Amino acid sequence: MIALFTDFGEVGPYVGQVKAVLMREAPEVPVIDLLHDAPMFQARASSYLLASLIDVFPTDVVFLCVVDPGVGGSRAPAVVEADGRRFVGPDNGLFEILLRRANNTSFRRIIWEPENLSASFHGRDLFAPVAAHLAKGKEVQSESRPVDEARRPHWPDELEEIIYLDNFGNAMTGVRAKNIPIDAEMVVNDKRLERARTFSDLPEGVAFWYENSSGLVEFAVNQGDAKTALGIDVGSRFSIDSP
Repeated sequence: MIALFTDFGEVGPYVGQVKAVLMREAPEVPVIDLLHDAPMFQARASSYLLASLIDVFPTDVVFLCVVDPGVGGSRAPAVVEADGRRFVGPDNGLFEILLRRANNTSFRRIIWEPENLSASFHGRDLFAPVAAHLAKGKEVQSESRPVDEARRPHWPDELEEIIYLDNFGNAMTGVRAKNIPIDAEMVVNDKRLERARTFSDLPEGVAFWYENSSGLVEFAVNQGDAKTALGIDVGSRFSIDSP
């Protein structure tokens, strides 16, 4: 299968045009819409989010990933492999966290270009055909490069920022819950949040933090909107107060 991870949004022609190319090039390969509202223009936040969402997929999947504010510029188009899964997209840090957490990795710069390549829509014209060919078991013209060239070692292992807000107003962070003491409190805009197991453990309207289904620390309000209640957005920082 091919899994799509983009910041294109559900409105507009972009996702549809990418899917049209995938259908043209690999009609027999199923396409999964993993996410189309990744943090807009924010490759770093998207890197932590992407790494948290891939474990449910088999290892023979190809991820087509486009969060690409530098499209048409100097950043290279890339194919990254991490523990058997392949990722096609821009070399702008989007793949840093999954590379960091994988045991076996490789990095290739895409050399192939289509006859008609828009300067501003590589997701459709370049990355989609490459992903389709890989999903069919074919190779594309590319150059093997040291994995270190794709790395961002100065980024933290755990990012104490909001990296995603869902339509309920729940706020995912770049911190994995397994690394946080169960009795730690999160300090968000001078508000202190205690941990709960799930929403219904607390009264309606109470804010808390919990380990979400992807293993991340997430802020939520039982039957409410954490974004509004806590005054946060993607990129908002917080601190962890461990006893």
